[in-house]
Amino acid sequence: MSVEHAGAAAPHDHGRTPGERHATGYDEQTRARLTADAQEIIARYPQARSALLPMLHLVQSEDGYVSPRGIAFCAATLGLSTAEVSAVATFYTQYKRHPNGTYTVGVCTNTLCAVMGGDAIWEELSEHLGIGHDETTDDGAITLERIECNAACDYAPVVMVNWEFFDNQTPASAVEVVDKLVEGAPVAPTRGASSVCTFKEMSRVLAGFPDGRADEGVGAGEPTLRGTLLAKERGWTAPPFDADERSAATGATHGEPDAGEAQSSADRPETTPADVSPAGEQRKQKSDDAKES
Repeated sequence: MSVEHAGAAAPHDHGRTPGERHATGYDEQTRARLTADAQEIIARYPQARSALLPMLHLVQSEDGYVSPRGIAFCAATLGLSTAEVSAVATFYTQYKRHPNGTYTVGVCTNTLCAVMGGDAIWEELSEHLGIGHDETTDDGAITLERIECNAACDYAPVVMVNWEFFDNQTPASAVEVVDKLVEGAPVAPTRGASSVCTFKEMSRVLAGFPDGRADEGVGAGEPTLRGTLLAKERGWTAPPFDADERSAATGATHGEPDAGEAQSSADRPETTPADVSPAGEQRKQKSDDAKES
């Protein structure tokens, strides 16, 4: 059954009015475009279902979140149930289950960033924007998130905008960044690309479609490289690796299959008896019937 929008249009692109239903069907032109992209993604993998993660980013790049119609599209394209797709979409925090802002501003409040001022940055931004965790400003510009770790402790405290780094931030500098984003003014990350793209555009990049910005800006800054440079200056090297000694010390045994070889996890058949049992087929048919027409 295909469910279309009902009622008045939402006041902002980032949300729906109360009582408005999700649209679960793409128009013909959009579906054709998404299908072509999906086939390109699927071709990267030996099994089609392995393409689910980038395909979720793909539909997120279209809708601004993993929508019901996006879930149905992934399920129908990969031969999965909508429950299987939803289980994955709800597990990872990069997949949004409600409309997201144009820019996701993530403030790291994990140990080191918090000690260096991350908590103060969070409180300042939350008060300045008038929103809390995973909430979006009324104009749809900013979604604010508390992040456990941005994997950039050498630049603490760190804020990310659509996963681009803004290092060594203060409450004042973070407010300046979000104000520029709201105004539509250009904003340059500390490292990486020389500009910040939209959430939808970044979702497409995460789906595996490069936007040409990968080689822009600074890759690794001085704090990241300091250990390597210090080791070179002092002639430090890692001890040689001896597989036999390591095996003896850890009790490890040889002969485990490599990924992709027989008996490895990648050797699992595409279908098992449980997948094709009458009960399994019935569940699959019920799911298919619930997908978009």
